[in-house]
Amino acid sequence: MAIKRTTKPDPGFSMSSMTDIVFLLLIFFLVTSTLINPNALKLLLPKSDSQVSAKPMLSLSIVPHADSTYSYHIDGNRIPVAKRDIRDSLVLRLSQEEEKTFSIHADRSVPISEVVDIMNIAKDEDFKVILATQAH
Repeated sequence: MAIKRTTKPDPGFSMSSMTDIVFLLLIFFLVTSTLINPNALKLLLPKSDSQVSAKPMLSLSIVPHADSTYSYHIDGNRIPVAKRDIRDSLVLRLSQEEEKTFSIHADRSVPISEVVDIMNIAKDEDFKVILATQAH
């Protein structure tokens, strides 16, 4: 005795669950990308009304310490670079770049003389410098 089906199986595939997953992933990546902070070092930057639209290739942070000394960190690296080695580190990292640009992230309490020393290095090596500020 042969039993016949009255309905045939549908060979189609529903993509609705796949699109739900894609949208959830899109929302996840949008939310997490806003949480990423390019500077891992906490600095109180000076305030400014205008912002530069250029993208720096790397950043140099000047961090003050309680004993009136300063440490220099390239690209948020926790290991500081000695002041005498900053020129060599910048030249090495920017040598392959077409647009040789870096940003200086200096805490508000850092004396301007420390920032000017870094700007002089940039001037001597023909680098472009962006002084990072915090928008109002």
